[in-house]
Amino acid sequence: MVGKGKIEEIFSRALYADNPKLYKLTFRDFENHKKVSLDEFIVLSENFQKIPASRIIRIELNGEILYEKY
Repeated sequence: MVGKGKIEEIFSRALYADNPKLYKLTFRDFENHKKVSLDEFIVLSENFQKIPASRIIRIELNGEILYEKY
């Protein structure tokens, strides 16, 4: 559950204290990886209903990796 806490922390900061369009998120979509902005991911996932947080592989801000699933 440590990963989920980190993701929640990043999302909270991005959505309420920063610009979510600056955050790039990579997630698993079946066999492929897709890279989208954080605000686009929230729309695509229908607020985590269609795409769970467990599929998130990486979150970046200005090229700096904030979260990466190993």
